[in-house]
Amino acid sequence: MFKKDITPGAKSKVKSSTQRGIRAKVLEEYPLLEPHIEAILPKKEQLDVIKLPDRVALYTLGTTPLFFQHMDDAIMPHLTVVHRYPDAFHRLRIDRGAIRFVLSGASLMVPGLTSAGGRLPDDDEDEEERYGEDELEAGTVVVIEAEGKETACMVGVLKMGTAEMKKVKKGQACEAGHYLGDGLWGLSLG
Repeated sequence: MFKKDITPGAKSKVKSSTQRGIRAKVLEEYPLLEPHIEAILPKKEQLDVIKLPDRVALYTLGTTPLFFQHMDDAIMPHLTVVHRYPDAFHRLRIDRGAIRFVLSGASLMVPGLTSAGGRLPDDDEDEEERYGEDELEAGTVVVIEAEGKETACMVGVLKMGTAEMKKVKKGQACEAGHYLGDGLWGLSLG
């Protein structure tokens, strides 16, 4: 979605009623963020929205990007929020071979998740707590981590459920929403 460098459009203040709605939507989509919501979206702080190309709205607190949303799609976290609160999101892990493709903006393919270095929910007893035990449905917003790396490299939306991925082992797994090094990551808000 943000393969090229982007220039921010108009910046405007979000009305307090809309801000409450955004906060409620974030908590509904990411319930594990509840203990941190006051630090992320404080009630007394002014939330801003910046219009980006392709009908994308970027919600910021000062110069800190928080969430973005394409039209009426799911509200997705910016990687700065993911890096601060990694345990608050559904996570999957790609193998080393898929890293360069993901960081070049390609859609994530199933073999990158089902190979030896990849992790899906309920794959490994030792890492069950990290990647969860419940299968994820298509349309779920997920954070993609990379084998051997400490921080997440992508946020995207699943194109197929994780149970189906385990069965078919091929096809498109996740559509890239935002990844390290993309136009949204490099956007200067200062």
